[in-house]
Amino acid sequence: MNMYINRDITNALLRLSKQYPVVTITGPRQSGKTTLSKRIFCKHEYVSLEDISNRSFAEEDPKGFLERYNNGVIIDEIQRVPHLLSYIQTIVDEKDKKGLFILTGSNQFELMSSINQSLAGRTAIIKLLPLSYNELYKDKSPTVEEVIYKGFYPRIHKDNLNPTEMYSFYINTYVERDVRQIMNVQDLSIFIKFLKICAGRTGQIINYSSISNECGVDHKTVKKWLSVLETSYVIKLLQPYYRNINKRVTKSPKLYFYDTGLVCFLLGVNSPEHLNSHPLSGAIFETYVVSDIWKNYYNNVMADNLFYFHDSRGKEVDVIFDKVVSIDQMEIKMSKTINSSYFDNMSYLKSTFNIVDRSFLIYGGDESLNRSNVQIMSWRKITDYFI
Repeated sequence: MNMYINRDITNALLRLSKQYPVVTITGPRQSGKTTLSKRIFCKHEYVSLEDISNRSFAEEDPKGFLERYNNGVIIDEIQRVPHLLSYIQTIVDEKDKKGLFILTGSNQFELMSSINQSLAGRTAIIKLLPLSYNELYKDKSPTVEEVIYKGFYPRIHKDNLNPTEMYSFYINTYVERDVRQIMNVQDLSIFIKFLKICAGRTGQIINYSSISNECGVDHKTVKKWLSVLETSYVIKLLQPYYRNINKRVTKSPKLYFYDTGLVCFLLGVNSPEHLNSHPLSGAIFETYVVSDIWKNYYNNVMADNLFYFHDSRGKEVDVIFDKVVSIDQMEIKMSKTINSSYFDNMSYLKSTFNIVDRSFLIYGGDESLNRSNVQIMSWRKITDYFI
């Protein structure tokens, strides 16, 4: 499929470039930030700070470096030279020209801390995650197992790569390079083990003690490493919902990976067929659904309002959409058939609290219908929630 895949975020990116002097695109490595920037802003010059000579020039002579680009520039991996941002601030204040700088970065912590110091109010910030289902399979009907196994990183689909091989290279690059840049990990093999333990807990409430015991590192290290994974867009923590609810609820977040292909690789799943009998297939399916919801939010430049519900009685609803004065609730089941028990927890939440508006069930089938005041949606139609 050696072709460009249109991204849903394109219109928002173009709009923001006409409103702000700087547009910053963040997201994980290989999510398509460079390709998207070059395609949309084809008249801008391009420079990557991964290149040692470019980086040295930018570090040693930031003014001279930026003077080369008077008519618009894409600067890739801007977090490699964070002090460049203060010089960009001076230029945009002087020129007052929209869309002058397009910046990309793959480390959320380094990038955002630098931007907050130098470019607050001057830059639009966009999160570009790997492809959504809608972007990749709009006119196709793959099996759910194929979708989950392949994952959503663009190069896998653009260049028809073997997913297991690609994720192996991705992990090697991420660990050897990014992890070493962010923090000093003495034994990388322990960090790899930690990654695999996390993959085995995708879609689950985090138990820090359990991860600590299994990995052989202390609680503080577990929390630090989880933070590194989150700032690098490998995982995201879904917080519990307890606003407007007086009952005792769980306070620990749930862990999700942004990409199911990476989860499959870390769990040793090396073909779609392996998912048919895998004990974590339901949790991986839930990970797919939640990550696709996040992608739809970010592609529409909408604030993330996702939570989950779990109380002291063990009642749990997979996703809560906080709408301030009310909530929508969603359950996620991989089964292709619908069981009446799937509605129990949503019925409980709706009857117990007067804040529930709409209820949804995402399942592994293809038909969409209404039942028991619940909108049942196919796993292929997650985007419909946002329409």
